[in-house]
Amino acid sequence: MMPAHAAPLACGLQPPFLLLRCSMPVSLTYVLVGLAVLALAGVVLEEKTHVNKAKVTLFFGTLSWVLLFVFTPEGVEREHVLESLNENIAEIAGLWIFLVAAMTFVAYLNKKGMIENLIYLILPKRISERALLFLTAVFCFVFSSLADNITATLVSITLILSLQLDKAKTLKFATLVVFSVNSGGVALITGDVTTLMIFLAGKVQILQLLMLALPAFVAVMLLAAMLSIGMSGQVQVQSHRTEVRGVDVGIALIFFGTILATIALNFLFQIPPVLTFLTGLSVMFLVARFFSEDNDSDPILEYVRQVEFETLLFFLGILLLVGMLKDIQVLDGLVRIYEGVPPIVANYLMGVLSAAIDNVPLTAALLKSGLEMGVAEWMVLTYSVGVGGSLLVIGSAAGIVAMSKVPGLTFGSYLKYILYLFVAFNAGYAGVYVMGRLVAG
Repeated sequence: MMPAHAAPLACGLQPPFLLLRCSMPVSLTYVLVGLAVLALAGVVLEEKTHVNKAKVTLFFGTLSWVLLFVFTPEGVEREHVLESLNENIAEIAGLWIFLVAAMTFVAYLNKKGMIENLIYLILPKRISERALLFLTAVFCFVFSSLADNITATLVSITLILSLQLDKAKTLKFATLVVFSVNSGGVALITGDVTTLMIFLAGKVQILQLLMLALPAFVAVMLLAAMLSIGMSGQVQVQSHRTEVRGVDVGIALIFFGTILATIALNFLFQIPPVLTFLTGLSVMFLVARFFSEDNDSDPILEYVRQVEFETLLFFLGILLLVGMLKDIQVLDGLVRIYEGVPPIVANYLMGVLSAAIDNVPLTAALLKSGLEMGVAEWMVLTYSVGVGGSLLVIGSAAGIVAMSKVPGLTFGSYLKYILYLFVAFNAGYAGVYVMGRLVAG
């Protein structure tokens, strides 16, 4: 039998991140996990409690870190908590800055009618609901491959809401938008953060990532086909095109140029996407000033205030909670799944889990664990964690944005299409695995 003093001695020899777990009261671990569960419940039951999900997650996210500081012994352990919090806040700040830059572009172009003009330029004056559903799927998939999924969702939801469909059909379109945006973003490093992470870790190459596009697109078309069942009406598209000014065209070109530059500069020089987007935003401000558009009646900086900060605060709360779970090593248990089941099964489970757990720290935990897999398995994981969040409306940034924009889109209403979403996800997963096997072979 192990001597009574052996456990403390073993803990004393551990590095700081394990020393924290040894010194932390066991009851605190359960309390912190309980807070995370309560936060998730608050999001799911928002329509019942009538308490905004951003307020709930932010409260439990900050409270969990306060408790972690209070009940961690002073010294090396508390210093580690501070380092972890600073690292977590730095990651959140990077995400916030990137989203603010992208959303400011969208807010400006939307206010000036550029997005609306683009939509009505593509759409015919009269189109069947089924054809519109497939056209929306294609548009979302392609656009999200070039833009981040937040921007792609905002643009796509703007399209759907402008058509003024009935509630049931609007929810079908919104569900398709979420899945299509996440599927399109998985094939390029600018489309999904987890794709970028796996690429930068050297697990997959650019061309291998591009091969994910084919099975992902097939899955999107399959979902569109299932959702189109029973849709037989016609949609009369009312054109609301506005006058296009030279400065608005210029800023639109800056926006798309920023997207392309993000891809090129990251590939050539490993420049972080947030830096490229901030540069593009600064060019936007200067161009507006050059065209005398930055004036007291319509200051260009005012468009920053039109960003959906409710969505950003929700991200802040969620990422604080997930960062806390990572710091107390709760997420490390996910890696042990690979020890008990084949990688093909474990990767699938990671995709399903990403519907409830943020895919960024989930992917980070897997990459930092030293997990060894072949190219085919890493390709499958890239698709799985990138698209798996679509299974629940709270599982991805696209879903959160759609839920905040579309009246009636809630956790429960989205859940009605869970069977269709699982079928499409499974089809894409199987297609990516076959594609990966061909690459590995």
